[in-house]
Amino acid sequence: MSSYTPRTDLPLERSRLIGMILGGVSYGAYLLLTVQAVTALMQRPRCGGQIANNRRMLLCYTLITFTLSTISVACSTKYTEMIWIGLRDAPGGPAALIENSMHYRINFVALLCGYVMEWFMQALLLYRCFLIWNWARQVVIPMFAVYISMIAVATVVLVQASTGTPFYTINATIAYLAFLAMNTMLYTILVATRLLSMRSEMKTALAGCNYSIYDTVILMVVESAMAYTVCVIIYIAAFSVHSDSLSTLCFLSINHVQGIAQLFIIIRVARGRAVTRYWSTRNASVAPTTLAFA
Repeated sequence: MSSYTPRTDLPLERSRLIGMILGGVSYGAYLLLTVQAVTALMQRPRCGGQIANNRRMLLCYTLITFTLSTISVACSTKYTEMIWIGLRDAPGGPAALIENSMHYRINFVALLCGYVMEWFMQALLLYRCFLIWNWARQVVIPMFAVYISMIAVATVVLVQASTGTPFYTINATIAYLAFLAMNTMLYTILVATRLLSMRSEMKTALAGCNYSIYDTVILMVVESAMAYTVCVIIYIAAFSVHSDSLSTLCFLSINHVQGIAQLFIIIRVARGRAVTRYWSTRNASVAPTTLAFA
């Protein structure tokens, strides 16, 4: 009497399970910060009109990205259940289901929501950078070109994924991740450079004042970008060497890493600690006591 023995790939299966657990933990942290951000944004602004003007935009951004993240997590969680319960007798077993996940539309929906969420988050980075640089053409044009290129490459990935192509064989994904890392690093460098310049001008005009707020904002920008950039670089390396196990770990939680970093800044914005266009264009005649970083 013959018995069917499904193909096994324990590292891949284990990475899917661990990835979902880490994804659930990161989603929980993301949910908590989303609630805090929404609560803070619904309260009366502490920094006058500068934050009030951006409050609705930030609130919409927070709710939209959280909705997209929730849909993506729900689809991934459902498919994880299908792998070991609903479709456990499928040909090839769990390993084949993980490798050929794009054969099931639920995973394409998860991927699409994750990508659109990333586009919103990158758009917010662009807006902050343009605001700090007072919409200077030498900054707007190259940054916007990178952003459009990123979306174009992502569209190629989505089109291939929609045909059922195994996700880890879509080479355009590497280019998309590279654009994500490039956009984040350019944003960090440009914003930090601008803030250092503003700090230097303020220090020259008003000696003896406390300029540590600039250092705090710069550190906040660098720290928020660093965690996401490191995750993207690890993801690129894993994808390049066809390490499906490590790629799965990164894929299931990378969006939340950037989302959490963004929410930390938004919460500070809502509480009246940010840099606005006002401070990036005005003469350094009076030192600021607070910063409004949209």
